[in-house]
Amino acid sequence: MKIVSFKICPFVQRVTALLEAKGIAYDLEFISLSNKPQWFLDISPNGQVPLLITDEGEALFESDAIVEYIEEAYAPLRAGLTPVEKARERAWSYLATKHYLPQCGAQRSADQDILSERSQKLNKAFDTIEAQLGDTKFFAGDEISLVDVAWLVLLHRACIIEQQSGYDFLGGRPKLKTWQTNIMQSGLPAKSVAPDFVADFSDFYLSDQTFLGRGAAAKSREFSDSQPLAMCC
Repeated sequence: MKIVSFKICPFVQRVTALLEAKGIAYDLEFISLSNKPQWFLDISPNGQVPLLITDEGEALFESDAIVEYIEEAYAPLRAGLTPVEKARERAWSYLATKHYLPQCGAQRSADQDILSERSQKLNKAFDTIEAQLGDTKFFAGDEISLVDVAWLVLLHRACIIEQQSGYDFLGGRPKLKTWQTNIMQSGLPAKSVAPDFVADFSDFYLSDQTFLGRGAAAKSREFSDSQPLAMCC
């Protein structure tokens, strides 16, 4: 199968993370969203990524539908779930995905006041998941679930922001921080993005036009060339 992608799109990473978690081989083709090729527009009803092209040549769009296809067409991440358990997984996953764009907006904030305002929805979601998390390694136990895959996107980006700028979107939430650490240590975030993802992500969200970018620049001056910034991916 092939995934058509824009390199720093959070919805694409959710799909590729699921494929990586299941060990499913796929090809990845990047396009420019400012200059979409005609072949892509011909098969993508909404003109958005991700787009999955099956081995049979069928084009699937909308990340929720793509994730459901991957979960149904291949062995599920968690076998034997009841309909209620499956619905619960979808609900907690949706709580993550509906905050992808708010996180993008917060990361692009020009100053601290805008960042605080744009972070309100994110903070509420992070408080909600903090209250739900238990003492297991991942959301539902010791194995990756669909919920972990959905939240991985938010947690990966928060990790990069914290490492490079010092700003912690997850501060004061110990269970969430532990969950973030476990997901990062699984290696799945790094496997689900391009090798130069951090550079492209930083160019867009940590430029000198953003509050977080100016914080990253200030932090980088605290380190010599022999003491590079730690990276989380």
